[in-house]
Amino acid sequence: MRWVTWLRNAASLAFALTLLGGCSAAELRHRQAVANVLADASGWQSRTIATDAFVLASWLGPRRDVDGALAVYIEGDGFAWATPSRPSFNPTPRRPLGLELALRHPRGNVAYLARPCQFVGETEFRGCTPPAWTYQRFSEAAVAASDQAISRLKADYKAKRLTLIGYSGGGAIAALVAARRSDVERLVTIAGVLDHVLWTGSKRLSPLTGSLNPADSWAALTHVAQIHYVGSTDEVVDSALATSFRARYADPEHVRIVVMEGFDHRCCWVDAWPRLAASWASIDQLAARGKQQIEHQTEQGDARRDLEHQGP
Repeated sequence: MRWVTWLRNAASLAFALTLLGGCSAAELRHRQAVANVLADASGWQSRTIATDAFVLASWLGPRRDVDGALAVYIEGDGFAWATPSRPSFNPTPRRPLGLELALRHPRGNVAYLARPCQFVGETEFRGCTPPAWTYQRFSEAAVAASDQAISRLKADYKAKRLTLIGYSGGGAIAALVAARRSDVERLVTIAGVLDHVLWTGSKRLSPLTGSLNPADSWAALTHVAQIHYVGSTDEVVDSALATSFRARYADPEHVRIVVMEGFDHRCCWVDAWPRLAASWASIDQLAARGKQQIEHQTEQGDARRDLEHQGP
């Protein structure tokens, strides 16, 4: 009768897995519904973008012709791990904080881009296996797909210049994409993973094998204005990553770190975001003024040297 016992156990296991699959599917639909409700309430339109490796979900804000600029928000890692040792069945975030930030953008053209395998249905789940949202979350395929999708968004809005804003792991993607483009004028990260080697080492996490590291691309971002926001009480991504990243530059005037007192990895970015995003203009003006002063001083120095060489 052993085969009967085995069959009964197998049937029980199959039934349990069916229930688990049903619960997982229902949970995923709930996460997708949350994002749809948020976007619909602000008049945003959903769109999927097919790239070489993945199909990426995005939401597009109302089109406003504002000097040819587009801000693109990139979502965080989402629900990557069900437990510290077991990957989730789907990385769609339970709370899409990157989308919430995008919806609070104070002005201009703005779009939101999800990470690979987030918010897409079964027919659009190609390329999606657990490594894609765990160890290889910043892989060449993931970065290239985000880069391709951002080019599509840029074309949709007929934009000429980009600001890339990334939350948490989305900050890594934003930096890696910005490093391979010439049309990014500003890079903004919120609790950004700017050096995943330092991050996993300091937090005693498994290395992100198969992932590109933003810290290796710092030189390609020398001419990109950067603002890196960190929370003073963030125990997930602390300020050491931004500080280490900034220290790579010999003249880091274009890289600013803003530490928000009392903020952690989630609180209280969304509420403060309209004020923080509105401050970029003044920061840019200060940077431009400083650059003009440097250029003016350089011109004066060159003129003085020319006179000295001419003699009396």
